[in-house]
Amino acid sequence: MANRKPYSPRAGNPNYQVVSPLKQMSKKIKTILVDDERLARQELKYLLQEYPDVQIIDEAENVDEALEKIHRLQPDLIFLDIEMPEKNGFELLNDLEYVPKVVIVSAHDQYAVQAFEAEAMDYLLKPLKSERLARTIEKVRSDIQQHKVKESGFEGKLPAQKRIFLKDGEKCFFVRLTEIYMIESVGNYCRFHFGADRPMIHRSLNKIQERLDSHIFFRANRQQIINTEYISHIESYYKGGMKVALNNGIELEISTRNSVAFKEMMGM
Repeated sequence: MANRKPYSPRAGNPNYQVVSPLKQMSKKIKTILVDDERLARQELKYLLQEYPDVQIIDEAENVDEALEKIHRLQPDLIFLDIEMPEKNGFELLNDLEYVPKVVIVSAHDQYAVQAFEAEAMDYLLKPLKSERLARTIEKVRSDIQQHKVKESGFEGKLPAQKRIFLKDGEKCFFVRLTEIYMIESVGNYCRFHFGADRPMIHRSLNKIQERLDSHIFFRANRQQIINTEYISHIESYYKGGMKVALNNGIELEISTRNSVAFKEMMGM
């Protein structure tokens, strides 16, 4: 019996194409470049042409411009220079309420420790090397893919009376959303506050906010979401912001950026 060749989908099909894992990724990585040097931005744009899934949606040459564009466009990723006129890159990160993935790009290596304390994904030194950038892009892709898997079962709005399951180490909790008075970001985790318990789960505050009823829960600032049913006192605060006190005595700030939306929500 003659040997038969294994079946190949290419055989007899001139239109057959191999689809790479990259092409199977339906979502582009929306990216903003933040650097005061135009030539540096052009060099990075040129190198990023090798990665069709990285979509450069805008650029910024200073912190104030970057702050506005990041808030409005909500990119997945920013490449961020540190030394810029008036304000530096770390000041931008401190002011952000929507925080994308961050890759630091700097001509100086002395900021590396501070960059990773700010939870930057990577730290690239200028002049950029294509091989080093390739490792960074793979790291970003991997992180996004892992995040998608973790979030795959966490979609859609949750009704306020819904009981949710929280697991922190060996401890498990079933709690109604109405019992949660605050959720705060702690690095790559979120801490839920209810009763005397403070469990933490590995999930971003942005993703949790997407699931919550916006008529009850409000994003007070970059770090905290509050249940407005627990507010006992509101007062004006520094630079147009506001300060609220919860009925358990906890006080926190409503950022200047979010104070207008907060007043509308509370009918003030």
